[in-house]
Amino acid sequence: MAIVNRTPDSFFDGGRNLALSDALDAVTRSVDEGAAMVDIGGVRAGYGPPVDVETELGRVLPVVAAVRERFAEIAISVDTWRAAVAEKVVAAGADLINDTWAGADPELVYVAAATGAGIVCSHTGGLGPRTDPHRVSYEDVVADVVTTVTTAAEAAVASGVRRDGILVDPTHDFGKNTWHSLELTRRLDELVATGWPVLVALSRKDFIGETLDLPPAERLEGTLAATAVSAWQGAQVFRAHDVRATRRVLDLVASIRGTRPPAVARRGLA
Repeated sequence: MAIVNRTPDSFFDGGRNLALSDALDAVTRSVDEGAAMVDIGGVRAGYGPPVDVETELGRVLPVVAAVRERFAEIAISVDTWRAAVAEKVVAAGADLINDTWAGADPELVYVAAATGAGIVCSHTGGLGPRTDPHRVSYEDVVADVVTTVTTAAEAAVASGVRRDGILVDPTHDFGKNTWHSLELTRRLDELVATGWPVLVALSRKDFIGETLDLPPAERLEGTLAATAVSAWQGAQVFRAHDVRATRRVLDLVASIRGTRPPAVARRGLA
């Protein structure tokens, strides 16, 4: 899942995809590098200037429409917590609603149910949109995540969302400190064991930066390490800024697991 943020204040890309042409170029590049899905966002996840529904739609809707026209085979996700935005982008061709704020808008799940779109069930520890954790604590963060996202997934099915359209996301960093995100990565197999397909959004996040004491621009190696660990434990979808590098890591992990043959195998055989 390639990240294409059309925001002026993204923590990593700094607004490089704000122009529509740049956003579409980023999508094309991501597809060429091996992305099977693109995740389009119009609002910075963290603190920043308010972004109303009209502004968010102005950022994401033209990208969704253009990508749907150009890439029939690519799955389109939109990173939004607002039902009013989700309804419009799904009508324009989006396949998945990436609700990173854990049902902050209770109408969002009904948009997915009514339209046939998929939805991501996430965990924020009760925090609302665009807020950072402060001295948050859990008796067992993994147990809290498992209970929260599986309950949300079953509730979505009960509301009419198709079961095969649901992903669960432990939502690293959201409502969590670095210790929590490391533990989630270490014990990700417990979430995988629930049977729901697991999405991980690890790319250049703060828990990686704090663990290695590095700024976002220097977090690629840490991201790829966390990606490999998560893939080995069974995560299925990987939200990534660096598509080519991530694709190569995932291919190698799959080959080590025995689910993907080597691209070539000449050594010792000639």
